Amino acid sequence: MSTNGNTARIIQFMAPEERHQFGIETPYQRLALQMQDMLGDRGILKEVIHPGEGGPIPFHASVSIHFSGFLEYSDMPFESTLNLKYPRMMKLGRDVTLYGLELGLLTMKKGEFSRFLFKPKYAYGDLGCPPHIPPLATVLYEVQVLDFLDSAQVDEFMDLSVEEQNDVQLAKLLAVVDTQRNFGNLCFNKKRYEDAKERYQQAVTVLQNREPLNDEGKKRLEEVKLPFLLNLSLTYLKLEKPHKALCFGQKALAINPQNTKALFRCGQACFEMKDYEKAQDYLILAQSKKPFDPDINTLLKKLGLCYKDYLDGEREMCSKMFSGFKPKEK
Repeated sequence: MSTNGNTARIIQFMAPEERHQFGIETPYQRLALQMQDMLGDRGILKEVIHPGEGGPIPFHASVSIHFSGFLEYSDMPFESTLNLKYPRMMKLGRDVTLYGLELGLLTMKKGEFSRFLFKPKYAYGDLGCPPHIPPLATVLYEVQVLDFLDSAQVDEFMDLSVEEQNDVQLAKLLAVVDTQRNFGNLCFNKKRYEDAKERYQQAVTVLQNREPLNDEGKKRLEEVKLPFLLNLSLTYLKLEKPHKALCFGQKALAINPQNTKALFRCGQACFEMKDYEKAQDYLILAQSKKPFDPDINTLLKKLGLCYKDYLDGEREMCSKMFSGFKPKEK
């Protein structure tokens, strides 16, 4: 490419009309030739590098994405999430602040990796964003959609009062808590345990606030609530709060006293609290339900060793305490 004696360093500070005057084609201009015009005004151009699956991201969804933003003539991004193993979920219309990026995401699918060019009106405008983004900057974004969930129904439901939530059809309520479960599981799998806890707790609160019409309805709500209580118990174990984990494990047992997972969660919590006798009681009951479960059996073996060390320590302490006492001679 001829630059008429101008170096790339100088070219990046030249106005577009100056570059055109000298017949200089910039890297972004060359890249734009192979990209698709998304809006008809060439304000947002897109190139799919790796296609995704399923339908496009809906309005009001919450998305988990990796992205990097670049200025022309720069190899280093001015912003990036690639340093994050698990980027946070962002809600469209609230957390994604770049207009072009939000519009671009609405054209993407789960698993897709695409490249976008955003003209200033869809990026940082006439003024840019000093000191990193110059005025009238066209920016390049590379975006990968890790996952997304449509949260419109949940947001709408959570904005209702408790009385209004009780008037919602049961099928809609169950759809809401199922979405919350998916959100919670997504956060949990990314080790965002505080976010997972919040989602599970919201679902439990919604179910507790629901006034059942009869015993059959109450039983149904309890059945739906059970897995959330188990998830909360496990999440609190991950957060190193065994007292809370035990509390939710016991709430799960109140619904189903024979539930193996609930017994195991309570056993785990008691073990972490060093209440070895209670831990043994819960774990033996869990083992009686699933004799060959490797997690239960492994924890029981670990419990046996810890309990032995604990008793040995107690005996040694007692021996030291009373070693100074001598029986009186008759």
